[in-house]
Amino acid sequence: MAEQKKLIGVIGASNATAEGLLVAEEVGRLIAGAGAALVCGGLGGVMAAAARGCAEAGGDVVGILPGPTATDANAHITFAIPTNMGHARNIIIAHTAQSLVAIEGEYGTLSEIAISLKLNKPVFVLRPQYEIDDVTVVATAAEAVTMAVAAIK
Repeated sequence: MAEQKKLIGVIGASNATAEGLLVAEEVGRLIAGAGAALVCGGLGGVMAAAARGCAEAGGDVVGILPGPTATDANAHITFAIPTNMGHARNIIIAHTAQSLVAIEGEYGTLSEIAISLKLNKPVFVLRPQYEIDDVTVVATAAEAVTMAVAAIK
């Protein structure tokens, strides 16, 4: 049986800053380079930028979509999973990812972080918008991905 790829979640702002989008794209490229797969919400902002970076580097991207159709996914999603669950799909993202990288973020990102921490999943945060106990704040995309990969047992 082939070894399964590590699953790293990338979560963050759907209305990210230009710098946040660049960081997300770099995180995606680095995830692909590490031989891992990227899990995200499948839509725009940080999700689309990370997916683009990962896909362009030859990696696989799983999009856990809030709506009922796979056609809602951004163009860089390899595997689109429509849930028709709205924000409740954040729970699926947290359960699916083995570790997570958060970039900027809003209330949806906060919910994913909280669920991930409740599940004892490591969360590495770039460009944090909020101060959150039990996350690891990192300075660079490389640091985030290296730590996210290493945290998976």
